[in-house]
Amino acid sequence: MSAPQPFEIRATDEQLDDLRRRLRSTRWPDAETVSDWTQGIPLEYVKEVCAYWGEKYDWRAREAKLNEFPQFRADAGGLGIHFVHVRSPEANALPLVVTHGWPGSIVEFQKVIAPLADPASHGGDPADAFHVVCPSLPGYGFSDKPTEPGFGVSKIADTWSELMQGLGYDRYVAQGGDWGAIVTTSIGIQDPEHCAGIHLNMPIVPPDPETMGDLSETEQGALAGMKHYQDHDSGYSKQQSTRPQTLGYGLVDSPAGQAAWILEKFWSWTDCDGHPEKVLTRDELLDNVMLYWLPATGASSARLYWESFNSPPFDKPRVPVSCSIFPKEIFRSSKRWAEKHFGSLAYWNELDKGGHFAAFEQPETFVEEVRKAFRHAR
Repeated sequence: MSAPQPFEIRATDEQLDDLRRRLRSTRWPDAETVSDWTQGIPLEYVKEVCAYWGEKYDWRAREAKLNEFPQFRADAGGLGIHFVHVRSPEANALPLVVTHGWPGSIVEFQKVIAPLADPASHGGDPADAFHVVCPSLPGYGFSDKPTEPGFGVSKIADTWSELMQGLGYDRYVAQGGDWGAIVTTSIGIQDPEHCAGIHLNMPIVPPDPETMGDLSETEQGALAGMKHYQDHDSGYSKQQSTRPQTLGYGLVDSPAGQAAWILEKFWSWTDCDGHPEKVLTRDELLDNVMLYWLPATGASSARLYWESFNSPPFDKPRVPVSCSIFPKEIFRSSKRWAEKHFGSLAYWNELDKGGHFAAFEQPETFVEEVRKAFRHAR
């Protein structure tokens, strides 16, 4: 790995002027013919968000907030990788790499980084401190975009291992949801020499056929969730896993299109009682969209689906596995299914509130789950 170079997120005035111009000149589709979100994100809401984005959203203030944490870029795995790196003031802190997925970004973790790194300043036990590394996936945020095939989850897992060791962390733990959960699982399979454990808030666990005649309420709900995803919620993944390049032309050219593509999933996948702004602020939602719009990652982020969607890692991790199951997660598991798949579990908990973007939606709960999940590794 190359020596890390300090990095700050910094949009040019020209980029911001161009964004506002494109928002003003959006060519809108006709409205949906239903009174809900079943045909997709409603026209009225997208117009409202885009008007706010172009006229009231203060990117310079949001940019400064994102830059409060030290950020770097370093060459690892053959690409320039962008990452947040916050060293804990606690000498015995445990190194932790936290990985986002799609349509997320490092923005998801802005509310949890400080409590994880410095628990004593946030009502926690200093013994639970972490050195926090939060990278942007290749093709996402301000990491480089792969220019040839092969950068799937297995390659990313190797790259994260290289990154952590390059930062001086020969022993570390890993956490992730969505693609981050799959990358983290791959780390647990591929790097047991350095990784001391993994924590997943969306473990990919196949249902156990032997339980089909005696399903618990949790397992029935998990199967219903899988069916809902397959029938009503997975069109985006079919497009991104088969024709990401075609999709990219619209997303990279139209800020309204990019926002709609992302925000619909925040409605669908958060525990938000019908509207994403009941759990996240409009500014928070747009901060995340900006990390797709500014670096023009509409195609490159989708390409991870083409690389890896149909080949998730199903080998057993060779490190302790911890899981936190949030009730509105896309894919859920029961403890017995997870034990059958992973072997014995270091930690398991089923939460009462929260969805797919756990750290973003329920930061205090997420922090406590991560602390508990890795106490075995200290």
